[in-house]
Amino acid sequence: MTIETTSSTKAFVVIGGGNMGAALVGGLLSSNWIAAEDLAIVEVAPQQRERLAVRFPGVAISVDVPPCSAAMIAVKPGDAVVATAAAVAAGATRIVSIAAGVSIATLEAAAGAGVAIIRVMPNTPALVGLGAAGLSAGTAASADDVEWGVGILSSVGTVAVVPEYQLDAVTGLIGSGPAYLFMVAEALIDAGVLAGLPRPISEAFVSQLFSGSAAMIAERGDPAALRAMVTSPGGTTAAGLKVLEDRAIRSAFQSAVVAATERSRELGRPAT
Repeated sequence: MTIETTSSTKAFVVIGGGNMGAALVGGLLSSNWIAAEDLAIVEVAPQQRERLAVRFPGVAISVDVPPCSAAMIAVKPGDAVVATAAAVAAGATRIVSIAAGVSIATLEAAAGAGVAIIRVMPNTPALVGLGAAGLSAGTAASADDVEWGVGILSSVGTVAVVPEYQLDAVTGLIGSGPAYLFMVAEALIDAGVLAGLPRPISEAFVSQLFSGSAAMIAERGDPAALRAMVTSPGGTTAAGLKVLEDRAIRSAFQSAVVAATERSRELGRPAT
């Protein structure tokens, strides 16, 4: 195992080797979007550099940004401006950023003229290759630059190109959405136990319930029709759904997405 401090120009550098940055590196390599020798990861934490070197043999792991053609900004929002400037200083003419709440205008100001900026909002299922992401392009980004950005995020899930003002809604829906579903899973597991199932069996059933239901939506679409297919008049599902509707569960989910969207807008506003 070696930690490299390379001076050779890399086609793509990921600045920030945390969970999401590492997940995207794994997706890019497994999908053959890039070869290991053309990729580098910049990570300041020594222990994390060691872990990345073991996980991604052949990929250069360094403390500083090596010469590069393009870069991903996968650092904390407060570090995004410095990371963008460092990438451009190293030669990057394309930047894709997953730093939450950092606007395209802010990134363009840090990058300077002529650098293509792509801003992305991914979600945590990217860690298992099943993510969803919204992508917005900066003023200097061409159609080829957008296609390039889509290719990166497609390695770990699905991507939709949206105007930047919609990224807050993307955050409220898919960025926060996994937490909503995880809470539903917790509640269903507890409900199974309350109804008399052993917890390990309830956990296994709920896991399969989510996997199978998601596969049906992916294959057939139209969740309303799928719900109707399960719901016989006067049956058990109808009785359960009545309780959920009486307790305004549908409205609660809608309110949660709207609240998360508004919070995303607040976090993206400049401090006064």
